[in-house]
Amino acid sequence: MDRDTLIEAVTREVLTALATGSDICDTPEKVRRVVANGADRVSFHGVASDVPLDLARYIDHTLLKPEATAGEIDTLCAEAREYRFASVCINPTWVRRAVKNLRGSDVVTCTVIGFPLGATTPEIKAMEARRALRDGAREVDMVINVGALKSGDHGLVGEDIAKVVDAAHEVGAVCKVILETALLTDEEKVLASALAKVAKADFVKTSTGFGPGGATVYDVALMRETVGPEMGIKASGGVRTTEDAEDMIAAGATRIGASAGVQIVSGTEGEPDDERY
Repeated sequence: MDRDTLIEAVTREVLTALATGSDICDTPEKVRRVVANGADRVSFHGVASDVPLDLARYIDHTLLKPEATAGEIDTLCAEAREYRFASVCINPTWVRRAVKNLRGSDVVTCTVIGFPLGATTPEIKAMEARRALRDGAREVDMVINVGALKSGDHGLVGEDIAKVVDAAHEVGAVCKVILETALLTDEEKVLASALAKVAKADFVKTSTGFGPGGATVYDVALMRETVGPEMGIKASGGVRTTEDAEDMIAAGATRIGASAGVQIVSGTEGEPDDERY
């Protein structure tokens, strides 16, 4: 079976599972929440006890706004060290500064590739990734070529992902693949997730924060159904509160992208988070 046939088969299987509601969510509250996000029913791999007590280690503390200053990057890194977030996620121009700020901590530096549109060529994305990795990044979040996906050019989308994955894995770094789910149909979300899995990416990620919408419980569950239990899923965009983060993790997320990380772990109200702030 060739790759496109395999992906189409996975798409049909996942969407059928969602429609029939096998392994429905573990509580009525979770079901109502997912239905409110547009699903008739959804299957669920986790249980409530899977939600971690230490949310900080699930969070990529994020600052991607174009007007971010050196001082704001320093503050982001200081907060990440204090709360022991999984990473800081910043634009490539700040990678060296973040690495220096985080030296001696267990917080890694994450950056973005082809961000936020994903419309550069595979070769340029791979080059950008390699430069960021030389500067000290140990995680890269790359944006897929959304237009190619919607045009049905699955070969280009797969190549685009694979080149960045290969660049990351050459140095033992992690590659997350941003789908920009708010621009995609369910079938396209499944196709993109399957292509990322075929390319051996480490994570699929919902959103850039610069699109028309962010993470939803439904999309996280759909992505989890597609990639299975081993691959990581990052929910980003609109995750503002402790409850938001817990809901995403319960639906299958293993990482949260948020600029409101301090508010999430402290249980206080944060500013609206589209990852731009």
